[in-house]
Amino acid sequence: MRKILFILKRREDYNQQHSKVGLQTGLYNSASYMNEMLNICAIQSKMVIVKDNNDIDREVSNYKPTDVIIEALWVVPSKFTVLTKLHPNVNWIVRLHSEIPFLANEGIALDWIGDYGAFKNVKIATNALRILEEVRYYLKSRYNWDDNTAENKVIYFPNYYPEVSIKKKFNRKKDHIDIGCFGAVRPLKNHMLQAMAALKFANTINKKLYFHINTGRVEMKGEPILQNLQSLFTQLSDQGHQLVIHEWYEREEFLKLCSTMDIGMQVSFSETFNIVAADLISQGVPVIGSSELPWMNRIFTSNCVDSESIYRSLLLSYYLPQLNVYLNQFNLNNYTNDTKNEWFRYFIS
Repeated sequence: MRKILFILKRREDYNQQHSKVGLQTGLYNSASYMNEMLNICAIQSKMVIVKDNNDIDREVSNYKPTDVIIEALWVVPSKFTVLTKLHPNVNWIVRLHSEIPFLANEGIALDWIGDYGAFKNVKIATNALRILEEVRYYLKSRYNWDDNTAENKVIYFPNYYPEVSIKKKFNRKKDHIDIGCFGAVRPLKNHMLQAMAALKFANTINKKLYFHINTGRVEMKGEPILQNLQSLFTQLSDQGHQLVIHEWYEREEFLKLCSTMDIGMQVSFSETFNIVAADLISQGVPVIGSSELPWMNRIFTSNCVDSESIYRSLLLSYYLPQLNVYLNQFNLNNYTNDTKNEWFRYFIS
């Protein structure tokens, strides 16, 4: 019988004196959804959060899993020299959560992925199909693997999200439009172009724009983006347009915030799943995104470098909100049903 242990690393900026808000990230939510789904489906699973590499042995010794899933790149490869000897019967899996354009910003990424391939009991999992093939090809080239070895060593573990069905009434009577463009502020999230398109959209429908963002996480040189967003709305303040800044919330509070939005935007340059978009659509809020979101209905996807394309998707969602919600919820539920099958195929068969 398989026994799964998910291990996450605590964020460096987490303050022990604060609440668990510092843990609430896409990575954390992704792992917790998977953990819950496996347990509901009678596959024994547990999720733990550790301070660093040195805590892994203790958690594995206590739980005695058959499979350990390390969520994201944070375990230095040399640590597996020790861990695989201490726990020779454990199947180790390092699960990647980003596409190559995002990983390119992490200086250690390709070096560590290459080194992981040298360990017999260490596999690499991706949550997207493109990077699955890219990592397989990279490691086949590095180690002269055949196709079967590459497919066995680099596996596909897509994201899961609980089934969604909430509907809400769309309100066009307000004098403003609430648009949520949530998530960490960083270059590949494309906040600025989305804000520009949203501004044109709000003026077209003759409403003030309330553009909502999070600032709890400004990453990967995202400070100039935040500064420019603030400048844009300062310049337009006499017209009533506002940048609404929210702190980082716990999951339930964030979902309540999502439910107050009129439209959600996630027209990112690079994504593998996008839990923020899933959170918005789960609350019955119409969402537009880029084609990077694998479950997003193509009617409501935009060209992430074309503000006119984003503007048109906003208009379409404004006038056809129920269609947006229906199609995107349908697609998301189908996607995560397929996720279940992928995970079951690995752990049960």
